[in-house]
Amino acid sequence: MAAIVARIVDRNIIARLFLVVALAAISSVVRAENWPGWRGPRGDGTSIEKNVAVKWSATENVVWKVPVPGKGHASPIVWEDRIFIVTAIGEKKQRVLLCLDTTGKMLWQRTVLVSPIERIHNLNSQASSTPVTDGEKTYVSFLDLDKMFVAAYDFDGNKIWEVRPGVFASMHGYCSSPILWKDKLIVNGDHDGPAYIVALDKRTGKTLWKTPRPNNTRSYCAPIIRRMDGRNQMVLSGSICVASYDPDTGEQHWIIDGPTEQYVASLVYNGELLFMTCGFPDHYIQLIRPNGRGNVTNTHIVFQTDKDCSYVPSPIAAGPYFLVVSDTGVATCLDGKTGRTYWRKRLDGRHSASLVSTNGLVYFLSDKGEMTVVKPGPEFDLVATNRLNEKIDASPAISNGRIYIRTWNHLYCIANK
Repeated sequence: MAAIVARIVDRNIIARLFLVVALAAISSVVRAENWPGWRGPRGDGTSIEKNVAVKWSATENVVWKVPVPGKGHASPIVWEDRIFIVTAIGEKKQRVLLCLDTTGKMLWQRTVLVSPIERIHNLNSQASSTPVTDGEKTYVSFLDLDKMFVAAYDFDGNKIWEVRPGVFASMHGYCSSPILWKDKLIVNGDHDGPAYIVALDKRTGKTLWKTPRPNNTRSYCAPIIRRMDGRNQMVLSGSICVASYDPDTGEQHWIIDGPTEQYVASLVYNGELLFMTCGFPDHYIQLIRPNGRGNVTNTHIVFQTDKDCSYVPSPIAAGPYFLVVSDTGVATCLDGKTGRTYWRKRLDGRHSASLVSTNGLVYFLSDKGEMTVVKPGPEFDLVATNRLNEKIDASPAISNGRIYIRTWNHLYCIANK
């Protein structure tokens, strides 16, 4: 009898152990995310993954690195075992879409567009718009002479459609990362002319709605879409304003005038307030209540400052904090309700990449390839400093426990070995 009881107990222990292992495996799968477009699955730089590398070097924790032809500032995007990246090969006047697998093997390369190389700002490229994918097709956006160019490709590299939904002119070049909403592909057409924001049918490229923008001034921002104040709101900074639209119809909810002319950084939202940083010629940070209607310039700005603002790098919302890094490399942590500054710290070098966060940490990536990892809080808490020693303009991507970093010449895959 004792032997039988012992065997039953052993079986119960084994069953419990199996359950623990199975739950751990399921939890790991749940935490894995695709990184399908600009700034990831939520368009705000955040990842829910846990087992992401904190420390690395040019050799340590580098799973692989592969050369990337041409030049581009667009970020890589990831869907399961596929990585997509765009580039411009200037001598051939080509804009190119690359597809790799997650071992770094090149699966295919497609020339999406052959067009004269446009004039750009020295901090821009001819392939700065990060593509977006829905898991079936990948959507890309470039400039074709004086028109916006948008195309869709399937995962085997076959072109599904291409369209030119509007004119576009800017002395600083083009950057408009498309975003997905339901059956729509939405692209910002802020430029120095009859500016607009346009929604295309993602299946055909047909224009579903096209809303004029107010001030005919260039910007390079991707909108974010959130459920706020009981409404679906697509919020976009640029064209001398911050404005909210219904992503289903393109109709405007509210608008804030100014505070400056040009914008690059995308907004973020912490569940209560929007965080906006800009711009040129004047730099500002604003905290905005998103529950307005009409012109809310005088009523819905909770906080504003012209100190330590970012023009190019997009900020991040991390719990009760907003974090931002200026183009000159000054990192700042602000209170997410009041805008109060908790700390400011000068990091090494200039910064163009937007912030990303995972597992309670925020990652700052400098133009010379130094990644500063910080734990958000009322005091500056440095976790790690990592160097790749290559020039970088693109923002990182995080998927399935890996960080993908595009340098001027390579794509790196970084993970805990």
